[in-house]
This record gives sequence, structure tokens and C-alpha cells, in this order.
Amino acid sequence: MKLNIAICDDEQIQIDNLNKMVSEWAMSEGVSVNLKSFHSAESFMFEYSENKSFDILLLDIEMSGMNGIELAKKIRQDNGRAAIIFITGYPDFISEGYDVSALHYLMKPVKFEKLTEVLKRSVSNMEAEPPSLVIEGKELLRVFFKDIIYAESDGHYVVLKTVKGEHRIRMTIPEIAEKLTEGFFRCHRSYVVGLKYVQKITKASVFLSNGTELPLGKGQYDEMNRQLIGYLRGL
Repeated sequence: MKLNIAICDDEQIQIDNLNKMVSEWAMSEGVSVNLKSFHSAESFMFEYSENKSFDILLLDIEMSGMNGIELAKKIRQDNGRAAIIFITGYPDFISEGYDVSALHYLMKPVKFEKLTEVLKRSVSNMEAEPPSLVIEGKELLRVFFKDIIYAESDGHYVVLKTVKGEHRIRMTIPEIAEKLTEGFFRCHRSYVVGLKYVQKITKASVFLSNGTELPLGKGQYDEMNRQLIGYLRGL
């Protein structure tokens, strides 16, 4: 599992401490973590407008400008499903966390043992819920990874072919490939395929259970064969 974790705090010392503790926890648990730090809620929202892949958010409540509670409300209005963990020096804000389904509050100074407990709980919650992708358009749509047959490049867009129909989203194949990790393979520069739906592969093609034939990139056969075997053994 790879976790995308954001730390949002206007104090560099606090960011450094949290970065160190999260990295130590990830190493001890054998978890791959992509950590990003932000010095304000506004800078996080600028990133979040283009990238909603964050799994866990560590938010300081008392920030200048937009505070952590306000930031969390904006994320929830956008249907963001990330686990929100508030960092605060005051217990007065705790009741407000119910409005944004906060996972936990950590009091400053944050203790390593308390942080690891909450991070473990976040991972357990994610493992219990099927992974999904939130698609923005005229309406917000949640697509479960297990329903995605393959993704196909279409100019500046990607077309997701799913068991329930297709969806066109403004994203590139490299971007969608970064989100669709376990159980998927980028078989061609223009395609990412769900291994669950692969019936057969040859040196040049990938045949799916719905009758679709996709191209297999040159030199990709051995790696795809390895990943497909690994996927089937893990079922």
C-alpha cells in the first residue's frame, strides 16, 4: 500500500517533527508514503484543486488565514474522503470536528505513540473500504477500482471503461496510472488495464473477458506476465 499524506501547518518546526515521525512510522510498518507539506490552508487548496489523491491529512487548527477547521469543511464539501487528523494546542475545537468527520485530535506537542496509533487506525479504515476514484464533472461520481476494466487515452482526457458504463475525465494516462496501482498494469502508452479482467496476453495484445483486445507495448510482455501471475496468485 502507498499512502499520500499531507501535513498542513504554518510552523516549520511542527512540519519537520511530523515529517520525521510519519517517516519513522512508515519505515517500521513497511508502508510506502508520499509526504507533502504545506505552510497554509490556501497553499494546500491550490494543490488539492488539481490533486485529490491524499489519503491522510494532518491539519493544524490554529493557522493564520484559513484555519484547519475551515479547510476541512471545504474538503468535505468537495466530497473529499481523506482521513482528517487535527493537530491543536487547545481542546476547545474538538466539538467542531464532528462536522467534518475528523478521525482524531492530537494535542501539541504530538507524541510519537499517539500519532502512530491514529495512523494505524487510518490504514485499517482504508483497508476495510474498497478503493475508489472520485470523478469531477457536472456532478461528483465515485468509481470503485474493482469496476474499472481499463482506461484509454483520448487527447487531454482519459476514458474509463467500467462494468457500469464509461466516464470521460480530464486526466492523462500517467496520472491515472499513478492512482490505479495495485491490480492494474499500464500495458501501453495509451492504456491502463485492470488485471482482474485480463483473459489472455500475447506478445502484442491483451485480451479481456468482455471481448476487448488492447495493444501490448513492445517489451512489456514479460513484466505484464509477471504481474498478472502475481495478481492471480494473490486472489
